Amino acid sequence: MMSLHSSEQGSLNPKQKYLVFTLFLLTFTVGTSEFIIIGLLNNIADSLNYSISNIGILVTAFAVAFAIGTPILTAALSRFSKYPILLIVMLIFIAGNIGSALSDNFTMLLLSRILTAIVTGVLIAMAMTVASIKIPSEKVGKAISIIFSGFTVAAVLGVPIGTYIGENNGWKMTFWSVAILGIILLVISIYTIPKDLKGNKGTLKQFIRFIVHRQVLLSALIPALSIGATYAVYTFLTPLLEQAIGVPAKYISVVLLLFGVVSIFSNLVGGTIAAKNGVSKLRFIFIVQAIVLGSLYFTSHHLIVGLLNIGFMSLLMYIQGSSLQMYFVQIADRYFSSAKDLASSLTPISLNIGIALGSVIGSWATNSIGLIHVTWVGALIAVAASIVTFISIRFNN
Repeated sequence: MMSLHSSEQGSLNPKQKYLVFTLFLLTFTVGTSEFIIIGLLNNIADSLNYSISNIGILVTAFAVAFAIGTPILTAALSRFSKYPILLIVMLIFIAGNIGSALSDNFTMLLLSRILTAIVTGVLIAMAMTVASIKIPSEKVGKAISIIFSGFTVAAVLGVPIGTYIGENNGWKMTFWSVAILGIILLVISIYTIPKDLKGNKGTLKQFIRFIVHRQVLLSALIPALSIGATYAVYTFLTPLLEQAIGVPAKYISVVLLLFGVVSIFSNLVGGTIAAKNGVSKLRFIFIVQAIVLGSLYFTSHHLIVGLLNIGFMSLLMYIQGSSLQMYFVQIADRYFSSAKDLASSLTPISLNIGIALGSVIGSWATNSIGLIHVTWVGALIAVAASIVTFISIRFNN
């Protein structure tokens, strides 16, 4: 999955390999920074004397800031040389994580997470732009798949390691660790990111024209609802594991690691589905997702069965990504070629809107009707994803 070789298209040259590795490290770093909050909810809630449902706002705020800030800043910065801007944004990312590590109250932590979210979206969009410019067209697909795998590795390694650090050294040490990783990324980037990057000058107006296109607007709801269904549960996975399923606190990081490992197969299955009219298959897959999430309500009190159920939830987590990413790129190529760079950020924007949707609905369910009820609430969102997919397919034919 992470090989820098392609048997059909030849290998990347050394300079291209170093660049792809740097961009892979970028997605791993920002992915760890975004996802790590899931494993720290209990520790942060106890430290700041907040309820779990209120601390869940940190997930929602990050996703909303990501979704709003990414297109605005990407459009505003697209006219400038990529090299200095990329390094400056990395510095802001590091500062945001240091701010989280220094936070002594909820407000400071919230503001630092919002700052981190805004620049995270810009870094992802710029990473895709850099790859599309500097990697030959016949190899760019392979390179981008490697770069995107950084998010999966962040879930597999970054989140459980960060959770382990937080459990044993305090949650602030986790953010210090991410900041140090960001500094390492910055140093490597100084030497590996090309200095002659110009890219396409997309504008916010072009992005708005793209996002309000009837095909794109309806289709963008699909990943938002799908990931929202999972995040209604995933946001509160740590307390669910401890309080409902009965996993001892010292094993939570192990379960999160296994969750991430299974999610790798979600990406692989999603890639296979995307190869053969993937969008049409998603309408049925989301029904399966609803069944898996809903059944967790009944299996959560049984340790083995409950963990297996969560494994299936992880298997379905990213299954829609490849199919929809290919679809958005096709739409951009056909109607909005000048906004292609901005269009490449649509999938993560839509996913983060879904994360915000799922986490806020999950927070409401936890606060209003109880923690365990996030399971069937997530199932209802998955049903909505299936319905929207049915409508989208019919509408676009």
